[in-house]
Amino acid sequence: MAETVAEESEQGPELVERVAAIDIAKASGMVCTRVPHEEKPGRRVQRVWHVAATSGAILDLADHLICQGITRVVMEATSTYWKPFFFLLESRGLECWLVNARDVKNVPGRPKTDKLDSVWLAKLAERGMLRASFVPPKPVRELRDLTRSRAVLTHERTRHKQRAEKLLEDTQIKLSSVISDIFGVSGRAMLEALIAGERSPRALAGLAHGTIKASPAALQEALAGGFEEHHAFMLRMLLDTVDYLTLQIDKLTARITTRLGELSTTPGDQDGDRDDGRPGQGMLMPLTDIERLDEIPGVGPATAQVILAEIGTDMSVFPTAGHLASWARLSPRTFQSGPKNTSGPAGKGNPWLRGALGEAAVSAARTDTFLGARYRRIVKRRGHLKALVAVARSILVTVWHLMNDPTARYRDLGPDWHTKNLDPTRKTRDLVRQLTALGHDVTLTPAGA
Repeated sequence: MAETVAEESEQGPELVERVAAIDIAKASGMVCTRVPHEEKPGRRVQRVWHVAATSGAILDLADHLICQGITRVVMEATSTYWKPFFFLLESRGLECWLVNARDVKNVPGRPKTDKLDSVWLAKLAERGMLRASFVPPKPVRELRDLTRSRAVLTHERTRHKQRAEKLLEDTQIKLSSVISDIFGVSGRAMLEALIAGERSPRALAGLAHGTIKASPAALQEALAGGFEEHHAFMLRMLLDTVDYLTLQIDKLTARITTRLGELSTTPGDQDGDRDDGRPGQGMLMPLTDIERLDEIPGVGPATAQVILAEIGTDMSVFPTAGHLASWARLSPRTFQSGPKNTSGPAGKGNPWLRGALGEAAVSAARTDTFLGARYRRIVKRRGHLKALVAVARSILVTVWHLMNDPTARYRDLGPDWHTKNLDPTRKTRDLVRQLTALGHDVTLTPAGA
């Protein structure tokens, strides 16, 4: 007989009395409001109309919704077109919810129009059947712009470096085969000499500094090729582009550091000072948070900046570490059908956050720490990619605890933590099962018997 478990949960209001929903397009929005009927109790009054996506029209809409006593405005996340509606309505004091398009799919068989979509969204909102997406406050959004722009420019710089290397391959110059970084001091000096007209392999090899491990003979052989004036012109353009992108990346990094310093000195939160002793979005990015996250294996200052820019520091948005991991799509989904339980892919999640955590997980996997030992334990039975996801999740859980407690510091459990805290009975059972699977009959005799 199955065990019955009673659970208690808070029951929220089943009906939001005054609600508005907006189906957003690029240049307009279809607004639907649903409010109680003034004369007929239990009945609802619904109104649908078209609003232009201009600042003046949206502010007029905000004034109208306030006059109607609207308590919640719900809109679907449509590209970036939702931002003017969300930010302008929020600035007028309205409670705005951004919802995932996956949660508001229309009923199959019903015609899909902007009007019907807005009505459907309003009906879901008034019954409390939607959940709001995480939209950080303005300082965090600005920091996101900076960190994401830096990531994009870094990617573009890498692409141009790869194009420069391919150009050298076209000239039969194999410089990348003997030098680890052709854009280092020695490599850059050789590239500039090639552009200036130097073609002698001996002279080019003489530009190498003492840190180059390749022998002069190997360098001369790698630099012997058919570099022509056309290649010099193309390489000059690529190097100038790389230099320009490097300059822009340095400007963004300096701006990020400045913004972190400014935000760390902002007292209280955006609506007033906090008196509960917990870190809020008003404190946002104190430099001590960057330093504390930097103590996590695999997480450097740049990675810590990206993590905080994506999740903020107000962990009240994520009640538990599991909520944060689920939001980042680092928790495998469970599918149950009858007696069968399977796990599905974690999902896409926030690509900027997952990318930073993935890089941190790769670095942590190479360390002799608890996270490195966790990777080595999982990779043997689950594979490389799933082991990295598990380590990334552990890093994110650690970040949540550090941000939730401003006095907490990271303390590594050590690579032998699982060995020291191993359950002898479980380990014995696992080893016996492995030997049995190999065809051995196992008989255990207690030590000293």
